[in-house]
Amino acid sequence: MAFQRHLEDEPCFIISVAARMVGLHAQTLRYYERVGLIWPSRSQGKQRLYSPAEVDRLRRIKTLTDDLGVNLAGAEVALKLMDRIEELEKQVAQLTEELGLVRGRAQTRARQT
Repeated sequence: MAFQRHLEDEPCFIISVAARMVGLHAQTLRYYERVGLIWPSRSQGKQRLYSPAEVDRLRRIKTLTDDLGVNLAGAEVALKLMDRIEELEKQVAQLTEELGLVRGRAQTRARQT
């Protein structure tokens, strides 16, 4: 799972490929970078490189703006909220796992006494 997450963050698409994958113009991607919606990596030659996770973020932006009619400021807020929800879901999963371990230890101790 960690290896797969690493691959999602690995920059591998140049701007023209990323734009084609999402169905946007490369100039739109440059604009999104300028306004702070995306942060592509740069190659040694200063070429923008997009990871699969960034391409997914671009698809979300496109869906919010094209399909739902949200402006870019609203899309930015929505993306921040989605990111926060994802973080909280991970925390809940971790805490649920820890609670299960604690309950298991408590049951083991209760049986021993």
